[in-house]
Amino acid sequence: MSASRTSSALEALRAEVAQIEAGERTSYPALPFGMPAMDKALPSGGLALGALHEVAGGGVGVVDAAAAALFSAGIVARLDGWVLWCLTTPDLFAPALAQAGLDPDRVIYVEAGSNDAVLACFEEGLRHGGLVAVVAEVARLPMTASRRLQLAAESTGTIGIAVRRWRRPAEAADFGSPTAAVTRWRITAVPSGPLPVPGISRARWLVELMRVRAGESSEWIVEGCDEEGYLGVPADLGDRPSVAQAWDRRAHA
Repeated sequence: MSASRTSSALEALRAEVAQIEAGERTSYPALPFGMPAMDKALPSGGLALGALHEVAGGGVGVVDAAAAALFSAGIVARLDGWVLWCLTTPDLFAPALAQAGLDPDRVIYVEAGSNDAVLACFEEGLRHGGLVAVVAEVARLPMTASRRLQLAAESTGTIGIAVRRWRRPAEAADFGSPTAAVTRWRITAVPSGPLPVPGISRARWLVELMRVRAGESSEWIVEGCDEEGYLGVPADLGDRPSVAQAWDRRAHA
């Protein structure tokens, strides 16, 4: 079978699987990243709305955790409306969200005292129906809780993003456990490209799509979110056949 026929058959199978999984549920549009390689890897051509997604830092340090939060902020920044952000520690830096395109005046912050309390606020926000997105910083995401969150997101069309944030390295092991999230992402900060003049260049991340329902895993090197929430392709890697391979060669040079 030719490569084109194989690709067409695979796309048809993905669409059929997605239809079976959806059943009688309402179908919501997808939010494209605006980067063809990333959108092509997602069955709907973008990030599914009315669904739960997981985002984590590539390590347990604050740098990767911040990258995961900004990646999430860039996603919800491209939606119009109010955003609920649930957390246990009031250490979210609003000016950084603004740099990722998310106006702090659009964000309602909820500080809860525990992981379970955050999950309860997360679900309540998704069921509300008056929000475009709910982001929650959680260390643990049990399967039962994730199913409730997925159903809540489906009921209103609100996108839910669980930012997996750990206070202790031992908590990170929970990230490998199965959940009902439609996609699972891992964001790792990598060295930025040099500037022709002294200064701080745009952040650069290794973005890993670790799991996607009815799709395949992939990874890319991207520039961090701009003031409108969009990712970018690094100029020095844009012409390479594989961004991931390009970073690997550069890292080991």
